Amino acid sequence: MTMKRIYTILVAVLITATVWAQVPEKMSYQAVVRDASSQLVTNTSVGMQISILQDSTTGTAVYVETQTPNTNANGLITIEIGTGTVVSGDFTTIDWANGPYFIKTETDLNGGANYTITGTSQLLSVPYALHAKTADSLINQHKYQVGDFAQGGIVFWVDETGEHGLVCAKEDQDGGSGIRWYAGTYGTTRAKGDGPYSGEINTAIIISSQISIGDDGADYAAQICNELQITEGGKTYGDWYLPSIEELNLMYQNKTIIDFMAISYGGSEFYEAQYWSSDEVDSNNAWYFGFFYGTPNNASKSNTYHVRAVRAF
Repeated sequence: MTMKRIYTILVAVLITATVWAQVPEKMSYQAVVRDASSQLVTNTSVGMQISILQDSTTGTAVYVETQTPNTNANGLITIEIGTGTVVSGDFTTIDWANGPYFIKTETDLNGGANYTITGTSQLLSVPYALHAKTADSLINQHKYQVGDFAQGGIVFWVDETGEHGLVCAKEDQDGGSGIRWYAGTYGTTRAKGDGPYSGEINTAIIISSQISIGDDGADYAAQICNELQITEGGKTYGDWYLPSIEELNLMYQNKTIIDFMAISYGGSEFYEAQYWSSDEVDSNNAWYFGFFYGTPNNASKSNTYHVRAVRAF
C-alpha cells in the first residue's frame, strides 16, 4: 500500500468569542494531506480519529473522537475537536492544567476507519480560556499569546509579560478596493515613529497635520483607522490606529494564524498586496508593506492601498 502523509499546519487554535465569555468546548484544527509523491489529496472525504493524549506521545488517551471531514482544493481539512462522534472520554472535563497534552490524529483516506496515517503533535500552549477553567489563579493575571481572539481583534504580538500587546482587526478597513494615505494635499507630517505601539502616535500626528496642510473631506488611511469602532463580546473598542512598518511586519510574520482566526470569526484574509503604514518618507511619499514578498517600500501618498487597523492593550 502506498503510504500517505498528513501535515499539520495549525494545531489547537481555540475558537472563543472573548476571554471572559462562556468557554465553547471545542478547538479548531487544520491539516494538509499529501501522498507519498507530495501530491495534495484534494476534494476527498477522509476518516479521522482524534485523540488527546496526556503526558507523552504514548500517554493515556483522555479523550477520543472520530470525524469524516472533506479536504478542499488545496488538500486542507478543517475540523473542530470536541464536536465529533465520541469514542471515549469527555472533552469538557479535561484538566488542561495537568499537562502536557498531545494531539494524535489517525486518518483513512478512503473515508472509513482503516487508519493508515498517524501523526502526533504536542499541544505546546494550552488555549487560555480552557486552561482557566482549571487554573483559577490565572483569572487576575491573564497571559495572552499570538493567535488569541481577544481585545477586539486577533493578537499578533505580546510583550515579555504576556499581559500587554497588539491586536489587529479581523478584516481590512478600506472596503477591499484600497484607500489613499493623504487627505488630498501633499505636505510633511513628520510621522516617522517605528516599532511596536508607534503607529498610534503616528496616526495622531498625521490627522493633526493633514488638518493644517489641507483635508478635502474624503476618507484616508489614518482617518478611517482612527474612527473605527469594533464591538466584540459586548464591549466596544474605539482606539484603533494605522500601524507602523514594524507593526505590519509583525502581522506579516504571523499572517497564517491571523488569517485562520479572521476567517473563523467571520473576517477575511490579508490580500497579497500593499498595505499602508503610518510612516512617512517625505512630503509626497509614505511607506507601505508588501504582503506578497514581505518587504517594505514607499510610494506616492495618493496611491490607493489596503489598510488593516491595529490597537494596543
